[in-house]
Amino acid sequence: MIAYIIRRLLYAIPILIGVNLLTFALFFFVNSPDDMARVHLGGKRVTPEAIEKWKEDRGYNKPLLYNAAGDSGAKLTDTIFFKHSLRLFALEFGRSDNGRNIGYDIRQRMWPSLAIALPIFIVGILVHITFAMLLAFFRGSYLDTAGVVLCVVMMSVSALFYVIGGQYLVSMLLRLVPVSGYDVGMDAVKFLALPVLVGVVSGIGASTRLYRTLFLEEIGKDYVRTARAKGLSELRVLFRHVLKNAMIPIPTGVVVVIPLLFTGSLIMESFFGIPGLGSYTIDAINSQDFAIVRAMVFLGSVLYILGLILTDITYTLVDPRVRLS
Repeated sequence: MIAYIIRRLLYAIPILIGVNLLTFALFFFVNSPDDMARVHLGGKRVTPEAIEKWKEDRGYNKPLLYNAAGDSGAKLTDTIFFKHSLRLFALEFGRSDNGRNIGYDIRQRMWPSLAIALPIFIVGILVHITFAMLLAFFRGSYLDTAGVVLCVVMMSVSALFYVIGGQYLVSMLLRLVPVSGYDVGMDAVKFLALPVLVGVVSGIGASTRLYRTLFLEEIGKDYVRTARAKGLSELRVLFRHVLKNAMIPIPTGVVVVIPLLFTGSLIMESFFGIPGLGSYTIDAINSQDFAIVRAMVFLGSVLYILGLILTDITYTLVDPRVRLS
């Protein structure tokens, strides 16, 4: 197991290097530092002196990849690539184009993202599996058919519909919770209740259909028929045998999402005014703060790769027939 984890971590290095190089090329070859300076300074009628000053303040006045004028060691280190891209591997995110400490912002904003993402994640799993088990129990009936149709309709609707509809119904008409905003401590509950509800409801369609398919696949297997032949009730067969064996593929699809909880939801946080990493990324895109966008792209890549490794490890824990070597 340890050898497998080490090997997967080594495999992740060239992937991260590729992501880093691609991101660097997009931001510094396609969109040069001069273009960034013009955007931040406000248009095309910016003096060359102002552009050079803006680049110098942010370290964008260095050569991109190779500094021929530098000393032996500085030829590679005194470059934009080393100072703004290569240091990301040490999780040194540097400063944004507006001068803020990106690492500090990430540490502060990850908690609001977790406050909204974890309840959606945990409550969503429980609700979706319960609903799927209910449809599997009444399989072939009108209730099952109506449930499948409802799931197809729900997964066909845009996530924005649930956000806007939830804000209008729960906040504006019923006035149960605020439309948007955030607070710390227990006061945050009233601001998080609606986003969590919207997040759980919007995921019912796709997740329930997936779990229902897994349960129905297990129901048709020999061990289930054997359990019924022994006189076990349908409820006991479903919850004691089918659920246990159907849970093998479920964690593999769930665990990969866990690291991405830190990066937040772009749509949810923006519409509900949650000061998490999702809204942080959207604000950076709107203000064209490319330093923050680069940092968030790299952080998302690292977390996603860690999620894939955790998925493989989880699969071996829930299915003893699988062994990693």
